[in-house]
Amino acid sequence: MGKTTGFLEFTREAVPYRDATERIKDFDEIFTDPPEKQLQTQGARCMDCGVPFCQSGPGCPIDNLIPEWNDLVYQGHWKEALERLHQTNNFPEFTGRTCPAPCEGACVLGITDPAVTIKNIENAIVDRGFAEGWIQPEPPATRNGKRVAVIGSGPAGLAAAAQLNKVGYTVTVYERADRIGGLLMYGIPNMKLDKDVVERRVNVLRGEGVKFVTCAHVGRREDFPSGHMTQIMEERGCEVQYIDPNDLLKEFDALLLATGATKPFDPTARCPGRELAGVQFAMNFLTRNTKSLLDSELADGAYTSAKDLDVIVIGGGDTGADCIGTSLRHGCRSLVNFELLDQPPAERAPDNPWPQWPHVYRLDYSHLEAKAKFGDDPRAYTVLTKEFVGNGDGQLQSVKTIEIDWSQPTESGPPWTEVAGSEKEWPADLVLLATGFIGPEMVVGEMLGLEMQNPRGNWETFKADHGPFATNVEGVFAAGDCRRGQSLVVWAINEGRGAARAIDEYLTGSSLLPAPGVTQGSALAGA
Repeated sequence: MGKTTGFLEFTREAVPYRDATERIKDFDEIFTDPPEKQLQTQGARCMDCGVPFCQSGPGCPIDNLIPEWNDLVYQGHWKEALERLHQTNNFPEFTGRTCPAPCEGACVLGITDPAVTIKNIENAIVDRGFAEGWIQPEPPATRNGKRVAVIGSGPAGLAAAAQLNKVGYTVTVYERADRIGGLLMYGIPNMKLDKDVVERRVNVLRGEGVKFVTCAHVGRREDFPSGHMTQIMEERGCEVQYIDPNDLLKEFDALLLATGATKPFDPTARCPGRELAGVQFAMNFLTRNTKSLLDSELADGAYTSAKDLDVIVIGGGDTGADCIGTSLRHGCRSLVNFELLDQPPAERAPDNPWPQWPHVYRLDYSHLEAKAKFGDDPRAYTVLTKEFVGNGDGQLQSVKTIEIDWSQPTESGPPWTEVAGSEKEWPADLVLLATGFIGPEMVVGEMLGLEMQNPRGNWETFKADHGPFATNVEGVFAAGDCRRGQSLVVWAINEGRGAARAIDEYLTGSSLLPAPGVTQGSALAGA
């Protein structure tokens, strides 16, 4: 694929972000428009691999036909490239913007040279498809008379809805927020995924016949904690309707749970001062910011502003990076990001060989922004939070920490040792906990009588095997983070496509719908 000698002639040239000092002044997307010639050159670097690891194994979870559309872009056949891309990915505009690109980590060229800019090419293909008018609603010619309800409009729910709709099902998607998209709408900030990008795809699905119901909380009314999505919606004036999932099961032929993993993990729960004002979960912070931005360009003030505050983000990963980026755009006074782990090495470690995802030191978009504003990477490694300190009036004023040593595990205790004499107190007006999630909210499962499972550690998710995606309740299926635990957008699409095929087989006895690890690829079977 590509040019036979392209990998020898051309070097990696990624599409740059907007200037860091300028982009923190707004919430517009960080990306710049890629020159077509540059993308063709990068497509030319794609090697004629005997085994394209980018689309299998540790590479792409949805088995994207990467060498094929790289070659088509190199040749200038953009519409054909889009057709190949849509064969495996319902939403390449989402993955092209938000995916960390495990495909690039598994690129064969990456053994000796920087990988092909696969993510840039993917995003350019789909954006061109929309710009040229190639992406239009394609409703099915006929309906089969069967109805499926999908709870949750994140990437898993939308992927399943899109696939089932294609083969004639009448699909209704229920979302508790006031806008469709789930994680894509309120969990990922605008600068990384503009909401117009989400809405243009939702409008395509709507034009194809998928029905959407917003402000619909499937479950029962509860005393929701602060920052809960339904609580935020009601707080902001949405008339939320509460729906019993058992009623949906009676009304529809099948029910798919794609509710995500929204129960936050709080490793600081036992720290003194955890209850202080100024300590909050990352998703509360990000959701309120995005809703206010979409509703009023932040004019309504219905969000937590980091302006002129000393901000500490606890936890790395994408969510932590997004908290950093959002705080910078508010105009924070200072910013530090606590990482529990050691700083990654500059190059692959011996126990992290190709084609595994390279665990190496890198700067995400918001780390670059913080460095541009404050002069350095905001991350402080091997830092353990010990106490939140208040000012006497219930407001946070600082955080006490200690360094840890991973090379010296504690006997019958944590896999680290606290370093004596490394105690430190950091000024802090706002602490954002970006420490991950431990599973879905349980109420829907309890109301339906679903069995649970523990895929990892203290996580608890709805029990449904990869492939069948069926729960212990007849006609009820689960997919995405609520089944496999917190993961990537691309994995959610994988799950949604797989669940669609499973539902189709359940209702008709067979299915022609493609599914990763089932009808294509081999890496994901049994995942």
